[in-house]
Amino acid sequence: MRQLLCSIIALFSIIAVAGDFPETRREVVVNSYHGVAVGDPYQWLEDWSSEEVKAWSATQNEAARAYLDALPSRDAIARQVEEVMGGNTTSYYSAQRIGERAWFMKYAPPKQQPFLVQTSANGDPGSERVAFDPEKWDESGSTSVEWYKVSPDGKLIAIALTVAGAEIADLHIFDSRTGKQVDTVVPRVNGPTAGGDLSWDADSGGFYYTRYPRDGEKSAEDQNFYQQLWHRKLGTALDADQYEIGELFDRIAEIRVIQHSPSGKVLVTMQYGDSGKFQLHVRDLNGTWHRVADYDDKLVQAVFIDQNTLLALSRKGSPRGKFMRMDIGGLPNTKLEDFVAPGDVAFASDFYGDPTFVVHKEKIYAKTLAGGPEELKVYDLEGGALPSPDLGVSGVGQIVPWDDGVLVRQYSYLAPTNWLLFDGRTSTRHPLSSTSPVSFEGAVVERKHARSKDGTAVPVNIIMAKGTKLDGSNPLLLTGYGGYGVSLSPGFNPIRKLWLEQGGIIAVANLRGGGEFGEEWHQQGMLTRKQNVFDDFHAVMTYLIEAGYTSRNKLAIEGGSNGGLLMGAMITQHPGDFGAVISHVGIYDSLRVELSPNGAFNIPEFGTVKDLDQFKALRAYSPYHKVDKADYPPILFMTGENDGRVDPMHSRKMTAMLQANTTSGSPVLLRTSGNTGHGSGTPYTEVISQQVDRLVFLFDSLEMEYRSPEP
Repeated sequence: MRQLLCSIIALFSIIAVAGDFPETRREVVVNSYHGVAVGDPYQWLEDWSSEEVKAWSATQNEAARAYLDALPSRDAIARQVEEVMGGNTTSYYSAQRIGERAWFMKYAPPKQQPFLVQTSANGDPGSERVAFDPEKWDESGSTSVEWYKVSPDGKLIAIALTVAGAEIADLHIFDSRTGKQVDTVVPRVNGPTAGGDLSWDADSGGFYYTRYPRDGEKSAEDQNFYQQLWHRKLGTALDADQYEIGELFDRIAEIRVIQHSPSGKVLVTMQYGDSGKFQLHVRDLNGTWHRVADYDDKLVQAVFIDQNTLLALSRKGSPRGKFMRMDIGGLPNTKLEDFVAPGDVAFASDFYGDPTFVVHKEKIYAKTLAGGPEELKVYDLEGGALPSPDLGVSGVGQIVPWDDGVLVRQYSYLAPTNWLLFDGRTSTRHPLSSTSPVSFEGAVVERKHARSKDGTAVPVNIIMAKGTKLDGSNPLLLTGYGGYGVSLSPGFNPIRKLWLEQGGIIAVANLRGGGEFGEEWHQQGMLTRKQNVFDDFHAVMTYLIEAGYTSRNKLAIEGGSNGGLLMGAMITQHPGDFGAVISHVGIYDSLRVELSPNGAFNIPEFGTVKDLDQFKALRAYSPYHKVDKADYPPILFMTGENDGRVDPMHSRKMTAMLQANTTSGSPVLLRTSGNTGHGSGTPYTEVISQQVDRLVFLFDSLEMEYRSPEP
């Protein structure tokens, strides 16, 4: 239900706010939800087409820049950040293999954007060559690669390109040998709402692709909805492309994955918004589409075992997941049978990243969950467990079929990301693993548990220098997420070394709402139970202080997106329990978030104001609506002007509300980047700038004195 506007009270008065903040006028709008009147004094800041809003944002940026640029040790911190992030820092990700050739996206500062390289499958450094460099395409550094797909014959590469982090991408086809563009540009194959994907035909002569409405096909309000699947034959006119499926899909359908069987059948996995509920659709060899699984079947991912069989991960009656085998040889009839039962294992099902299991050489390789850390388990096609690699305390990323085994991306808190080759017996490090100029040799990781408000044990991972005294004097930076079933698994960040060198501690909380222990853990922190996430995080904060890792004035918290909502909840529910907060691209107005395109996709996770019970829960924690007069700590909001996932209006409104209500005199700053979105595609120089700003802000807010590192 679009909110009913009951009355508009135009005050149009300019009010002065605490400290040196820019002035913001109030224009109180009263919205009605289920008969409840809710005032909104800064609703006018939602309209980015307004010159007044843009001028307000520019003024806030100027104030933030004046504050951040004047902080002590900025130049010294900037030099060290550039050394850490630019010196011998190389990372390869998003791997694909065709025969004896492989392709990787390569991140190699100081280049502004990652670029695509081709190499031999064994990673011979001498074989590497650039396949596509977005900086050669756009010298400004604003164009980035959303995703790419190499044709089965290895001769062509389909690349979805976006500008300024907007995630709205057009598809370009390049000759893999010459780098020249071929064929017609296909517009709007990817977006910030439902993403996008592509699957090549076996003969490399065409492909299936996701397609958003084009100009004139839908209203402006629906341009980022109604995603469909189309097929294109190379060399034909764009208007000759063939519609395949999607007209009967829901408005917030997300076509997550497109796959081909060896014989030419096509599998489409479609999610209902960001719900974790999926439909599976199969196109038979006659061109007829069959829905083989609906939302209630709770099949969350699937792959072809052969042309007549799917391997599917099911959550029906098994929140931790189980594998099932589906016979699709007699479509439209199907047969589903249990395959691998979960036992004590929780199978991962990342709704937004790479597939969490693959079938290769008669084996299943599946990512499993261990409360934050992740493992790789191996099974045969009868469901029997096989030897699995020992990855230690790690995160598991992309799993790619490779020779007789798999290539798996392994993450760690204390070491650069590895690509590991596992052949069923041994693990070896692939040459294209990441490098870093810093070493965490003197650091340790502890895993502890806090007790939440309802008694739930909440894991927290603590990274600190060996021998750190737990006397409450240490600056500590705590982060968390708790949403969408996403797990915060171990991951490497070289900037953490700078923090540790200054006597700081890093902590990562594994909150409910995430997927660290399976779907039950997720469901305990979604919809009307979202408050559990906030209680979990506050319990971790309390534990870290009581255990002597830090103290209230030395504790900083940081989060982004759904984690930004978490930061907003901490600001308004516990403003006196920490010393500083940095919140990136966050959701703060929980009552109006669903009015933006991606907000509609988020309804299955957060709820809707149309439902009375969900409205009550949303209103009870909505950060923007919970702001009151209080001594708020130093706050830095960071957002991107082109964010299509979380509308920057949230950051504008929350900033204005806090500036008008804080009584502490501490800064409430809003930093808006003009050439970024939700995070992906951010140019290297902007990444550096953001890192410097957050660090100098933390050093100042926690009264830390920067010490130059020993040579």
